[in-house]
Amino acid sequence: MTETTSPPTLEMVAAVAGVSRSTVSRVVNESPKVTPEAVAAVNAAISKLGYVPNRVARSLASRRTFSIALVIPETTARFFADPFFASVVQGAAFHLAKTEYTLTLLISSETDPEKTRRYLQGGNVDGALILSHHTDDRSYSELAGRLPVVFGGRPMSQEGEDAYVVDADNRAAAEQATRHLIGRGRTRIAHIAGRPNMGASVDRLDGWRRALNAAGLASDLVEGGDFTPHGGADAMRRLLERDPGLDAVFAASDQMASGALAVLKERGLRVPADVAVVGFDNNDFARSSTPPLTTVEQPPTAQGAKMAEVLVRLIEGEEVEHFTLLETRLIVRESS
Repeated sequence: MTETTSPPTLEMVAAVAGVSRSTVSRVVNESPKVTPEAVAAVNAAISKLGYVPNRVARSLASRRTFSIALVIPETTARFFADPFFASVVQGAAFHLAKTEYTLTLLISSETDPEKTRRYLQGGNVDGALILSHHTDDRSYSELAGRLPVVFGGRPMSQEGEDAYVVDADNRAAAEQATRHLIGRGRTRIAHIAGRPNMGASVDRLDGWRRALNAAGLASDLVEGGDFTPHGGADAMRRLLERDPGLDAVFAASDQMASGALAVLKERGLRVPADVAVVGFDNNDFARSSTPPLTTVEQPPTAQGAKMAEVLVRLIEGEEVEHFTLLETRLIVRESS
């Protein structure tokens, strides 16, 4: 018969450290009312015994779960197909690893958001990070009045006006990308837009249009995509049907730009000699395309870390700015 060993307790730590149980509790809960000598003795005893603080007891005492949800209101297929999501998750996880909070990932399809909302409002988490928000799901913005919430990308609903948001400066980035094409002498510049119910899509479209209007160029060549290579390819075909003489394309994502490149190749059009192409993201699609894509680099890992930082500060009762804009930069490669 195998002898089982009970896990070390608070009392055992106190005995080894030579202090009271309450002193050990204060050290574990990071109370400032403990001498440095006592902190050192307790930490040494914890290390020796392999003691793990009881998170449930701490949660009951503080009325916190020490858990944060990262909600992706997308399908599972889209989540795994788009490297942007993985980078944001990585950034959030890296930041929270330095805190007492753990990260719970919720992939919530737009077809069944109610289950996710019930979970978030059921006392299971202390706050939520909402990524890739859609205008036709206003309830996540409404949730912000009941739970600390930080959005990755601005909510488009009216309820999101006072939301806490961490986002790339999509409008300025799109303007810069379009001005780059104008500076290359292109005069008939098309745009493959993202889904119209997302703030990033709307802002990138607006930035493209502003740059063209400022240069006195037409801004009528727009076709919508869905942030996938297939969607970009279909949009590129429609654009060429409308204007076979277009000489540049700015796509709202690298995935859509890669789809556009495939169509240009099948039509016998040279990139960039005949048509210059610029994408958005600077992910593996940009680097592995033929030719490699000029693109806007946004910082998804930094965005995830900043979202987590802002949320923790909100949970802790600190004052934070409602809107944080992250810088982007244009990476010029052979496609333009």
